[in-house]
This record gives sequence, structure tokens and C-alpha cells, in this order.
Amino acid sequence: MSDRNRLDTEPSPYLQQHADNPVNWQPWDDAALAEAKEREVPIFLSVGYSACHWCHVMAEESFEDPAVAETINENFVPVKVDREERPDLDRVYQTVCQLVTGGGGWPLSAWLTPEGKPFYIGTYFPPEPHPQRNAPGFQDLCRQIADSWSDPEQRQEMENRAEQWTAAARDRLEPASTGRSTESETATETLSSTELLDDAAAAVVRGADRTNGGFGSGGPKFPHPGRVELLLRVAALGDDGEPLSVARNALNAMGSGGLYDHLGGGFHRYCVDAEWTVPHFEKMAYDNGTIPAAFLAGYRATGRERDAEVVRETLEFVSRELTHPDGGFYSTLDARSETPASRLEDDEEPEREEGAFYVWTPAEVRAVVDEPAATLFCRRYGVISGGNFEGGTSVLNETVPIAELVGAEFDEGTAPDSEEAVEELLQTATQELFEARGERPRPLRDEKVLAGWNGLLISTFAEAGLVLDDQYTEDAQAALSFVREHLWDADARRLSRRFKDGDVAVSGYLEDYAFLGRGAFETYQATGNVEPLSFALELAEVIADAFYDADDGTLYFTANDAEELVARPQELTDQSTPSSVGAAVSLLLELDSFTDRDLGAVARDTLATHRDRIEASPVEHVSLVLAADAADRGPLELTVAAGELPEEWRETLRSRYLPGAVLARRPPTKAGLKEWLDELGLEEAPPIWANREAREGEPTVYACRSFTCSPPETDLAAALRWVDENL
Repeated sequence: MSDRNRLDTEPSPYLQQHADNPVNWQPWDDAALAEAKEREVPIFLSVGYSACHWCHVMAEESFEDPAVAETINENFVPVKVDREERPDLDRVYQTVCQLVTGGGGWPLSAWLTPEGKPFYIGTYFPPEPHPQRNAPGFQDLCRQIADSWSDPEQRQEMENRAEQWTAAARDRLEPASTGRSTESETATETLSSTELLDDAAAAVVRGADRTNGGFGSGGPKFPHPGRVELLLRVAALGDDGEPLSVARNALNAMGSGGLYDHLGGGFHRYCVDAEWTVPHFEKMAYDNGTIPAAFLAGYRATGRERDAEVVRETLEFVSRELTHPDGGFYSTLDARSETPASRLEDDEEPEREEGAFYVWTPAEVRAVVDEPAATLFCRRYGVISGGNFEGGTSVLNETVPIAELVGAEFDEGTAPDSEEAVEELLQTATQELFEARGERPRPLRDEKVLAGWNGLLISTFAEAGLVLDDQYTEDAQAALSFVREHLWDADARRLSRRFKDGDVAVSGYLEDYAFLGRGAFETYQATGNVEPLSFALELAEVIADAFYDADDGTLYFTANDAEELVARPQELTDQSTPSSVGAAVSLLLELDSFTDRDLGAVARDTLATHRDRIEASPVEHVSLVLAADAADRGPLELTVAAGELPEEWRETLRSRYLPGAVLARRPPTKAGLKEWLDELGLEEAPPIWANREAREGEPTVYACRSFTCSPPETDLAAALRWVDENL
């Protein structure tokens, strides 16, 4: 039996949080697996992440208890996994949990045979039995499992169950080939775009909460930015106003409720209630990449300035609080922080509480802000006596429209008689409270730099640079350079997943290559530089070479040479991040026009393999629905031959929502293009650039879709008018 906790040498902040537990935690490695086989005892697998509230709760209740630790150490090999570092393990065992219990989440608690096959699984277990939730006490459960394992007859039943559950997980994770009719059709069969998009949008609209905004009639409320972008795309392609209305309602709910940090910008994980009032307070890098991307799409589709403000404020938050000094993006901010001094009695010790950093009382507001701004702020953002959260505190929500505050009378005075004056007072109060909040104990930050999550943020920064401000483009370039320098091995052509304090570890997964490839491609479109395009193509080629299985016709989450688990995971559905398969397919389709490699064949084959699954449940597969639409419809290609993008063209792009469009920038001359082709290792110009030079020394655009192109235009607006009339 391992006589010590081995997490003290692990760089992961989550594992470090458990390095002082009396539980003899092991990382998931060969030594831990070998110990389980040598002792012939089960593995107790606990999966979580550093910002997870219930992970902290279970640790404090059970893993820090010496008696519980003794039970675990004597009967199991305890293994801790950071799901952000090892999403492959998390995918496999979360799949089992969902199949067996109907749910999942973190902390994930699983008991495995020494071979890694699960026979008992759940999430959070309380220290004592909880009859109302039908949950056993954790230590009692450990003892029961240990006793059953010691009985040969019961162990056989447990091993049989493990085989059944593992087989079920393989069935769920590995591809069904119902969409691939014959071998000859595999590489060319694609999905019907219009019907699939319409079916998906109709299903999303049916599931919309018309009262509170967002999706699902009850709580909790998750943001689902991919569904918003789907609705915006359908609205842009047709005349039905309902998808646009539902998308706008969802954006309004996310931007006005407790999901959004109204003082500091940025989004929390999700809201626990149907009304979007109270969030789980952790801030994740991926949410603050994907949600503002949906707001940016909303801004381009509607011109609503508030959507652009949310993007600016969120990216400012990321730059301020989630950015490495050299350019990469950190992973998370914890949900918990120490109680502020304003809420402590004399001699009371602070505790780490969820949301403590973000919530307010009327007295706390008035201690910082003068009247009448203090009362206006409290009314605007729902800061009330008794609160809407624990301890009489309030989560900030936009509860009263500014128009209703104009001229309002209250005990402390009368509000100004114009919206502009009210907004000015609220802005002053917001800045004062933001500065005061900065003096509170801060949530802990997980400073892992993850390749895939950086890719999501880089994509949004790059697009925001094109649409809002060039500074965001510079931020995207800095982050891309950081990740490429620290996580990309150019000689081996392989990407690592995690950088932390100079330590690089974990082979990249499909999401790392796909999300980072997308970030590099968006950076190319925003800058017109060939280097990020070259990097995007390198990543795409590795996707095709290392993650695609031609026999199965699919892209797996792990590389072909990765550690073999009890099942090989795929990620077809959208969850807290977009489907890595959907993201990879979309990237391969768009980059197919820039290379002599047939990347599109891999994308189309993967879509064909999963056709029936996507059509049967389009809402769960939004990223793949959008990829199928791109495969069928073909992208709108805007080939721009210019040294710089003219400012009036930028204005045109800001004012037009062009979902799925590719801005294929290139040098204006043949000589300049030849240098690019040398950089990319291409003998000839790909069709998207070939014979599309600048005319008469002026920036020139060619608008094309499915081999039909506009005349060369020196006015982008004119080219887009041609698209509207002809394509």
C-alpha cells in the first residue's frame, strides 16, 4: 500500500489542493494502476477541478477527515484527476455515470476494478446518509464496497457489472456507421443542410424559455452559446423572425442577470435558478471565450450596442484577470473566497464562501457610494435588504430599467430627470464599487494555460479585433505566440495540452488541436498574416493524421497513439465547450481551400458516419449541425488581395452578419503570393487565391461560393450586394 500522498509534486492546482489530505492520493499513472493490481483492490477515482464548489465541499467533509482517509487508504488505491488536464478520463467515466444514474458532474466519484472498469459511480456523496436525496453516507459507502469486494461471490458480481458498464460506454462513445451506406459513398456523402438547420432551430425554439430567456423551462440555466449562434445563422438565411427573437431573449437574459459580472465583466459558469438570478460563481476561460462570441454574433446580426459592450467588458476582464504576463490565458477563477471584513463580527474568523467576492448588501454599497447614486445602483441591480443570496447578500441583476429610474423619488432624494444623467451616476457608482471590491480577498486563480481553451479565447479576441478594436487582435496574436512557443513541438509536430509555471505536460487532445487551430485561423483572417494560417494548417494536418480513424470513419478525442483506456472517447455533443468533432470538422472544411491536402474528405467522412445520430438529435449536436451546413452549402469566400484591409471595408464587415464566411486574405501581387506559398510549402496557389490579384493597385475583393464568383470589386459593399443578388 502506498504510504503517502503523491500529489505534492503535481503542478495542477486542483491536485495541489489535495496534497495535504490524509488520503494517500495518487495521480493517474502507471504506478497507481500497478498498485491496484498488485494489492488486488479497487481504484477509487475522484475527478474534479480547482474552481468546483462541490469538490471543495466533499474534500472538507470527507477527504480531510482522518477516519474516512483511513477507510479509503486501507481498502482502495485512491486516485485524483484534474478533469481539465485529463478530459479523456473524465469523458469516459462521465459517460458511464450518465448511463447509470441519468446525470453527471463534479466531483465525479467512481470505483473501478484494478483494470480501470467502473462498477459503482456517482458524483457528490455527503458524509452522512441523506434519505431525501437517496444518497448514502460516503464512509458507509466505502465500507460497503470494501466488504463486497472481499466476498468472492459479490466480487464476481461487481466484475460482471464492470464489464457490462464498460461495454455500454464503448457503445455510446464509439461510432455507429448508420450514415455510411457503402464504401464508395463514404467520402462524398453529406447531410442535407436546409432541413437539418431548420429542424435544429425549430427544436431549439420549442425548448426556449419565453418568460426568462434562454433554454429549458426550469433551473438550472446554462448559457448554450452554440444554440444562440445556430438561431442567428438560421435567421440570417431566412425570413422567419422567431429564431432571432429567441436568440435576442437568450442574450438579454445572459447579459442582464446574475450570470454576468456587472462590475468587472465576464461570465460565471451557470445559474442555479430558472430566472438567471444566482450563479455558480466560478469563472471559466472557455465560457469567457464562447459566450462573448455569441454576443459578437448578436451585435453583427442586430447592431445592438449593448451586445458589443458585453464583449468589450468581458475581454477586458480576461485581459485583466486571466492573462499570463507573456500572453497566454489562465484557466479559472474559483467560486469561493474569504468573507470580506464588512461581513465579519468582532474576532470572527473569515471562511471561504461561494460568491463572497461578488455579492453586496445595501449597507456595503452606501459605505462606498454617495447618494443618490447609491440608491439608484441598489434599485438598478436589485441590492435589497434580505438579499437574493446567502447571508442576506444580493447578486447583482439588472432588475429595474434605467428609464424607470429617471425622476424617481426616494427617501434619500430624487433621481436626475434624464437617462443620460442617471447612466452617468450609475457608471460612477459602478467604478467606485469595482475599486472597493478589489480590496476584498480574491478568489483563487488556476494558472494552468490549456491549449484548447486558449484557442477559444484567441478566436473571440481575433474576431473582436476585426469588428471592434485592433487591440483585441494584438491580444490574440500574443496569446497564440505564447501557446505556440510553449506547447507546440515543431519537430515532432505535436501539441501538448498544459503549461504551468514552466512545466509542460499531457499530450494534446482533439479539442486542443481543433480549438487552437480555429484560433490561429481567425487570427490569420484578422491580421492578414500568413504565419497563423500556416500554424492552423499544421494543426489541421495532425488532426487528419493522428485523430482520424479511416476504418471507423470518425475523429476520436484521443490520438491514435495515446494511452489506451477502457473505452476510446469521442465528443460528438456540445457540452460546456463545443463538440471537438464538430469544431474539427468545421476547421478542416474551411482550411481545405488553402492546401493541396484533401482535408475535406476527412470532414465529410466523419459527417457521413454520424448522420443519423445528428438528425435524430440536432439540439445535442449543434456544432456538427453547423459543420454539416458548411459542408453542404459551402462557405462564402471573400478573397481579399490587399496589403491592409481598408477602414471602410472594416465598417462594412462590422455592419454585416455573414455566418460561416471566410476572409481569405492574400498579398496583392503574384510576387507577394509566391513568398506565402513558399512559407506554406505549396507549389501552386490554391483555388481560393489563384488568379485573384489586386486590380490597378487597389485593394480588391472576390466573393465566391461553390465555384461561382463575383467580378473583382474594389468596393466590399458592392461585392456583398452581388452576393445578395446572385448567391
